[in-house]
Amino acid sequence: MSKRDYYEILGVVRTATEAELKVAFRKLAMQHHPDKNPGNAEAESKFKELNEAYQILSDGQKRAAYDRFGHNAFEQGGGGGGFSGDFGSSMSDIFEDLFGGLGGGRGQRRSDGRERGSDLRYNLEITLEDAFNGKTETLTIPTAVTCEPCAGTGAKPGTKAKACSTCGGHGRVRASQGFFSIERTCPKCQGRGEVIDDPCASCHGAGRVTKDRNLSVNIPAGVEDGTRIRLSGEGEGGLRGGPSGDLYIFLSLKSHRYFQRDGADLYCRVPISMGTAALGGELRVPMMDGEMKAVSVPEGTQSGKQIKLRGKGMPVLRSRDRGDLYIQVSVETPQKLTQRQKDLLKEFETESSKETQPESAGFFNRMKEFFAGGAE
Repeated sequence: MSKRDYYEILGVVRTATEAELKVAFRKLAMQHHPDKNPGNAEAESKFKELNEAYQILSDGQKRAAYDRFGHNAFEQGGGGGGFSGDFGSSMSDIFEDLFGGLGGGRGQRRSDGRERGSDLRYNLEITLEDAFNGKTETLTIPTAVTCEPCAGTGAKPGTKAKACSTCGGHGRVRASQGFFSIERTCPKCQGRGEVIDDPCASCHGAGRVTKDRNLSVNIPAGVEDGTRIRLSGEGEGGLRGGPSGDLYIFLSLKSHRYFQRDGADLYCRVPISMGTAALGGELRVPMMDGEMKAVSVPEGTQSGKQIKLRGKGMPVLRSRDRGDLYIQVSVETPQKLTQRQKDLLKEFETESSKETQPESAGFFNRMKEFFAGGAE
């Protein structure tokens, strides 16, 4: 009796992709698996047929040979039929999906018990001055570290872990499922391949203990809010001597009393008197480096004007560049005037003209024109 076409068995077209082949096989294998059809010889036969077809078509070279020569490509021991090779290993990825991990997942290997420690996060709040100057911060962090008495092995000093008697030290055991065999993680040693009969009294066999650690962290000048600093190997200690995880420090900046930051630029709002704004003058403004700088205010300065001081902003991280400082002028209206001051202001208001207050004059002229012409 001639064999059925492999593509027909899987119910796919000859141009089907590898992913489409896998989906088709998974669906049909679930339907005809012997464990789901106990005592059903027809289902067992169809399952073998499905496996044979998928083993050929999922292999690029074998598929090319089959497309060219058909079943003749694998006669005389050419290699396609039946459950050739270690079925549990070659098809492990399929049975991982079908039976919830009993197949042992592709790429899985026996573990010796050493596991990498978890990464840790530490939130650190710093001032704008710290971000401007940079600083070295000492942190106290409670974390799991390698147990010193047993050097992370988990076994009592002077003793060693023994090979697991269930898996023979391999970390995996083989089980029969119907007419094929599969591997799974050893339930006794959890894949480590060894067991500890006499655990360390300090860590109780875990290979690590919890304690406070003091770490010195360098915060470079120019860091911004949300900057992340990674300290390799300073996270949680690994299990049974495994490598430590990493420590990630997330920085946040406190709000400043005088300065606001936008990237590398700084902004500072400075109130000035009406007289200084009208006649001009000089301001002394504090800088982030602690110095006081004289800033010239031009005659006729309006409220909201910004005076730019180049290179007086924040350092740019990992660069020699600096941002700028913007002084935003706010003209302050005088309060609690004496009678003489009020009289002088009234006199000034009476004698003011378009030349002294051009913006006000222009605004009211435009308003008159608008109402004279009628609102559109």
